[in-house]
Amino acid sequence: MADMEQVLVELDVEWERTGDRSYLVTLPGTHKLKTSCNLFVEDHALRVEAFVVRCPEQDAERLWRLLLRRNADMYGVAFAIDDNGDVYLSGRLPLATIDTTELDRLLGSVLTYADGVFDTALEIGFAESIRREWRWRLSRGESTRNLAAFEHLRPAE
Repeated sequence: MADMEQVLVELDVEWERTGDRSYLVTLPGTHKLKTSCNLFVEDHALRVEAFVVRCPEQDAERLWRLLLRRNADMYGVAFAIDDNGDVYLSGRLPLATIDTTELDRLLGSVLTYADGVFDTALEIGFAESIRREWRWRLSRGESTRNLAAFEHLRPAE
């Protein structure tokens, strides 16, 4: 798949070959620090899958409802869940349409959607765990820097 490798090189993204016709692209984010995006070159399509967040511990239906609503306005991929309830972005585009511009647009979509929903997904699906983490860190004087997005879930002192 030299053509796909050439496109990935032109895009200047972090990638590695994971099989004869598969690639792992690592996309840097802001809220979700990195999104691993698997690309599978099929006979007539490029399939893309990217993990977003594990199965929510609470309010799963609320999270899934939010993601389903977002699907209507998305390009190239849609939110999906696997048998474990883990949330992914998944899509399939005609292989003939994939060039540098189109793959850049697709990877940009994956990054935008995964990064953009990440904090909200964590808050909906893991609020109690985040509160426990706040309590644990505060009680031990540990850094709470990576909990900054969830300051509103900080317990009262």
